[in-house]
Amino acid sequence: MKSLCALFLTVLLGGCATLDVPREPTQALPAADSAFGRSIQAQAAPYQGRSGFRLLPNSGEAFRARAELIRNAQSSLDLQYYIVHDGLSTRMLIDELIKAADRGVRVRILLDDTASDGLDDVLATLAAHPNIQIRLFNPLQLGRGTGVTRAMGRLFNLSRQHRRMHNKLWLADNSVAIVGGRNLGDEYFDAKPELNFTDIDLLSVGPVAEQLGHSFDQYWNSALSQPIGDFASSNLSVHELGKARKKLEASLKRAQQRNPALFQELASYETNPQLDVWRNELIWAWNQALWDAPSKVLARDEPDSHLLLTTQLAPELAGVSQELILISAYFVPGNTGLVYLTGRADAGVDVRLLTNSLEATDVPVVHGGYAPYRKALLEHGVKLYELRRQPGSSGGSGPHLFKHGMSSDSSLHSKAMIFDQQKSFIGSFNFDPRSGLWNTEVGVLVDSPELAAEARKLALQGMAPALSYEPKLEQGQIVWVTEDNGQLHTLHREPGNWWRRLNAWFSKRVGLERML
Repeated sequence: MKSLCALFLTVLLGGCATLDVPREPTQALPAADSAFGRSIQAQAAPYQGRSGFRLLPNSGEAFRARAELIRNAQSSLDLQYYIVHDGLSTRMLIDELIKAADRGVRVRILLDDTASDGLDDVLATLAAHPNIQIRLFNPLQLGRGTGVTRAMGRLFNLSRQHRRMHNKLWLADNSVAIVGGRNLGDEYFDAKPELNFTDIDLLSVGPVAEQLGHSFDQYWNSALSQPIGDFASSNLSVHELGKARKKLEASLKRAQQRNPALFQELASYETNPQLDVWRNELIWAWNQALWDAPSKVLARDEPDSHLLLTTQLAPELAGVSQELILISAYFVPGNTGLVYLTGRADAGVDVRLLTNSLEATDVPVVHGGYAPYRKALLEHGVKLYELRRQPGSSGGSGPHLFKHGMSSDSSLHSKAMIFDQQKSFIGSFNFDPRSGLWNTEVGVLVDSPELAAEARKLALQGMAPALSYEPKLEQGQIVWVTEDNGQLHTLHREPGNWWRRLNAWFSKRVGLERML
């Protein structure tokens, strides 16, 4: 998102007198306030409190779903994200958001302060629209002016900087929501030349959206959430917003000329909408939306258990009796997780985990937190699968998880749990100390064998030998079994270059585990 600064350069050159919106608590608008919301209520009514769900493992569909929800929204759009990166997909969504605000839709955007690094004035320009409000969660208060001062500010506020809002939520008219692992940026929507993330989102329709609306309100109205105007160097006017919009429109036209194939693929929601098709494919089931209390980040040490999503999820974790499948892009079990997973395996539960391999992960230091637990997990019968680097067209041919015809390298970013082939939990939660203790998270637990079977199928696809390494014990040492050209073979050295090995070693050496 940093190059958006160039788009709004004119805005930053001078501040016009303008809107000074006071910080006031607001609530999610009732679904019945819009014809779209009422149509969802009518569709859900025969299911007597159940909600409708559809998995979105395909990156293109995940982007399309967000764009189409903007276009369908008539009263409100509530967005909550950890990271927003600049790129064609982000600019297209911003353009649609502004158009929605033009037609009277109230837009609330809540970003973790990480997402707004150095972009206070850019975001304030967008918030100059009378129907757009933007707040930052747990923001750095001092030293925001330059990269150097921001770095210094974070250095002297490590405890605050360490605790982030990792939630990902997209909510239209308080009646349809998207939760899952994807942030906003080209790398999450198969639109980046060098890297794309394999991820899973969950389209959630009906009463569950109202539950998620309550979660958004808790964060939005928290004292930890502050209006972007508090941090802008000057108040910015609607007139300046208009000038910035013209620059945004010009940038989209240039992108269309430079890469018409990508632009056309992303913009297909305009001519071939799919939301009505997806509404006919929904799986209707009982569910529970789960989220951490925003005050979790205020704890001096470990937060009280009643504030935690993990406490809400604990009955499902404790009750699993036959099969537990975990998909976690970043996996650091810690001693508590180790005791739990080995205990389940010792009790006869088939425990399987899909995570990134050292060669595929985008954060090698996290791998250093995971690696020391592998041997103990394997000794107790936990099955581990480490997704291989999924090469783009320039890196060789081969299968790809959830994708076909990839042009970019792919790394696992998904987060899901499947309990006894009956229930599934999909959201922003990784199985690591950061998600459990330091970051806030959100997700949905769905009681549906049909949805669980779909999520399980995706997990098993990723665990296939052609896609993953399977660590195993051979004479007390870990080896990696995989498949190439239809033949199984065993590696005695962990795949990954020297730089990734160094990062993983450093993480383990200096004891960063609790920070990961």
